[in-house]
Amino acid sequence: MYRPTCDEAPEMHPLTLDTLRQPLESGFIEVHRAAAVAKFPARFMLVLAANPCPCGQSGTPYGLCTCTPQVLHRYRQRISGPIKDRIDIQRQILPAARGGEDGEKPESTAVVAERVQAARDRQAFRYRDTGWLLNSQIPGPLLRRQFQLDPTSQKTLENLYTEGRLTARGFDRVVRLAWTLADLEGTARPTPELTHQAYQLRSGEPLTPLSDQRPIR
Repeated sequence: MYRPTCDEAPEMHPLTLDTLRQPLESGFIEVHRAAAVAKFPARFMLVLAANPCPCGQSGTPYGLCTCTPQVLHRYRQRISGPIKDRIDIQRQILPAARGGEDGEKPESTAVVAERVQAARDRQAFRYRDTGWLLNSQIPGPLLRRQFQLDPTSQKTLENLYTEGRLTARGFDRVVRLAWTLADLEGTARPTPELTHQAYQLRSGEPLTPLSDQRPIR
């Protein structure tokens, strides 16, 4: 799978980014001409990177942002809603602290790769009778119908959708992400906590325990 990375994504022309909408959704690029239509495989993982604002200081712990509200609005609108709706994970990366690294030693690449391969194997086994291999490939309606979430997780996502905090496309993408988190943890199905975490990863909200969240009506 090709993994294009677009640094400084808001600096790109919005129409250029919007051309990615179809292949991100279908995994194909279609070229229409008068006499024929050509279809090319284009399944890829898109990684977008961006500063929080033109000066780079908005939302940082110790930085002082000099951008006006109008500048911030224009900058953030350069990535369209349809493209944002097709991005599964949004995370803010804060500036690295000076000095030595604190906390636990990170896992090695080999350990992470082994866990990812085990998760892919679980997905291939789960979908063995569907014609699909991965959570990212299986159609949303089929996933929701044949591999249902528990009632609590389902109700949580339905409430988020009703409140307008999830689109229909976002609903399916959170379900896929919840299954991926469960596969990485080696659990049989997503728990309410993993489903909640999947929504936080998609929305860009800080990762907090489900028990700390306000009730969703």
